[in-house]
Amino acid sequence: MRPSTPTIAAAALLALEAVALLVITLIEVFGLSAGDAGSLPSALGLIGLSLVGAAGLAVLAYAVLRGRSYGRSGGMVAQILAIAVALSAVGVRPFPAVFVLSLLIPAVIGVVLLFLLTRRAGAEARRQADAEQE
Repeated sequence: MRPSTPTIAAAALLALEAVALLVITLIEVFGLSAGDAGSLPSALGLIGLSLVGAAGLAVLAYAVLRGRSYGRSGGMVAQILAIAVALSAVGVRPFPAVFVLSLLIPAVIGVVLLFLLTRRAGAEARRQADAEQE
């Protein structure tokens, strides 16, 4: 069965977020190789955690595409964390508008898409349970 349009959109959004985090990781690696890191252990830890985050988002994107519930719930957690980071950056001076908007807008869209997918999956599960009882 072909995935629905909201499913494809949610999976694509998570995959794009994984690619964005991978790009940020590469920028960190290039910064480390240029000698811009203040602390080598901290820089290596940040690079490692960024790689783990990118891989996690890619796995969640695949799980959403396959209709797995852990993909929707994990994706929702990732989006809520992104919203929290964006909102915490609002108090930074000077105001990083590009950062806040580039993090906040996709995260809000992701929350809406994943919420709709979760509702659809719940309705389908109820329909299936009703059909089995009859």
